[in-house]
Amino acid sequence: MPTFALRLARFIGRLLPPLAAVATMVVVFLVLIVLTDGAGSGLGAWLTTLGVGTAAALWRGRRRTRAARLMPFLPVLVAAALVGSACVPTVPTARRYPPDLPFVATQHWSLATGSRVAVYHYPPENPGARHPVPFVYLNGGPVRGISLLDHRFLQLLAHRGYDVYAYEQAGGGRSDVLPMDQYTISRSVGDLAAFIDRLDQGRVDILGFSSGAVVLTRALADPSVAARLHRAIIAEPGPMDGPTAQITGHKGRPSARGLAPAMTGPRSTRVPRYATAFGLMRLGLLTPDTGLIGQAEGDNAYTAADLGSDTAAAYCARDAHRIPVEDTAQNFSFSPAASLRIQQTVKDSPSIAPQLRLSQTPAMLMIAECSTQVRQWATAVLADDPAIQRTQYMPGVGHHMWNGLDDDNDRAAAVITAFLQGEPAPVPNHPTRDEIPAFLRDHE
Repeated sequence: MPTFALRLARFIGRLLPPLAAVATMVVVFLVLIVLTDGAGSGLGAWLTTLGVGTAAALWRGRRRTRAARLMPFLPVLVAAALVGSACVPTVPTARRYPPDLPFVATQHWSLATGSRVAVYHYPPENPGARHPVPFVYLNGGPVRGISLLDHRFLQLLAHRGYDVYAYEQAGGGRSDVLPMDQYTISRSVGDLAAFIDRLDQGRVDILGFSSGAVVLTRALADPSVAARLHRAIIAEPGPMDGPTAQITGHKGRPSARGLAPAMTGPRSTRVPRYATAFGLMRLGLLTPDTGLIGQAEGDNAYTAADLGSDTAAAYCARDAHRIPVEDTAQNFSFSPAASLRIQQTVKDSPSIAPQLRLSQTPAMLMIAECSTQVRQWATAVLADDPAIQRTQYMPGVGHHMWNGLDDDNDRAAAVITAFLQGEPAPVPNHPTRDEIPAFLRDHE
C-alpha cells in the first residue's frame, strides 16, 4: 500500500506541470481574446498563445537531452488544439432563417427606419364580435422569434374578434438583421412607430410583453409615438430605463427555476467556441459586436436548451414538472448579442419618468404571481404613468402568462378583452398606486 501511494504521488507530481502548462495557455488565450475583443475570429489570440507556449517549451527544454526536449511541447500541442477549437465555426456564418410556419403567412415589411421585419396577420375569426381597432403584439426577447406558444395565443385573440398583427423585431426570427451598433432601445421604439405607419389603419391597441413591454412603455413616454396608440397593455415589463435597471428588490412567488427537469437537446454552450463567446459576452468582457463570432453565426448556434433555467423561471413552482414545450427547434430563434446590446442601451439611458408622467394613452398593467421580474420594474411604471387605469395581478401563472396550461390562455385573454372593450375587470384592480408600498412590503 505505501508503495502504491508513493507511485500515485509520483504520477500526480509528473502530471501536474503539464496540466499547469495547459491551463496557463488557456488563461493566456482568454485574456488575449478579451484584450483584442476576439479580433479575426480569435486567430490572432491563438497564434500569440501558440508563440508564447512554444517559447516557454524551448526555454524549458534548453538543457535537456534531444529526446527530452520534445516533452515540453506536448502540453503546448494539447493547449493549442483546445483553444484552437474556439476559433473554428461549427455552424453557418451566414444567417439561417427559420422556415415559414404552415398555419400563417410570413410577410416581410420594409419600414421607414430601414428595418425589414417579418409580419404575421391573424384576421378576426368571429365577425359578430369584431373589434374595430387593430391589435398589435410586441413579443419579448428583446431579439427573439415569436414562439409557437405565443402564436397560439394570438390565434385565440383572433377567434375572439381581434384583427391581430405581430412582427418579430429587427434581427429576431425571420426579420433581417441590423448592424450591431443599430440595436438600441430607441431604434426599437422607432420601428414600432414605423410599423404602425406602415399598417396604415389609424391608432392601434397594443400588447407588449416582457422586453416588448419596455418598448411599449418608452413609446408611451414619447408623445409622437403615443399618438399612434389607442390602448396599451404592459405585461410583465423589464426595466424601463437606466435608473429602474439599477433597482434591486424582491420578485414574485417561487418559480420553477431549479425545480424543473433540465431542458434536453443540443446546446451551443457545450461547444468551446460558443461557450467562450457567449460566456464572455454575458460577463461583459466581450462586446456584442465581438470579432470572435459574427451576429449571424451566434444566432444560428444558439438553441432553446441554451436558455437553461430561464425557461423554467417563466412558470410557477407548482408547474415545474409540466412545463409546456414553448417552441420547436425549427422555429426557435434568439440573438444573444443583439439582445445584450439593446439591454445595455436601456441601462445606459436616463430616466423617462418625467415624460411618462405626461402620458394620456389609456393603459393596463399585467403582473404575474410567480414572476421572476423585479417587482419594482412594474411598480415604477404604475407609479409614473397616470394613464394606467387598472392593474391585473394574475394568480397561478409565471412570467409567461399565456402558457397553454389549464385555462391560463383564456384568463389572460379575458383580462385583455375586458380592458380593450371597457368592461369590468375579471380580477381585482391590484395593486393600485396607493397599494404599491404594501404590495412591495408584503412580497406579493
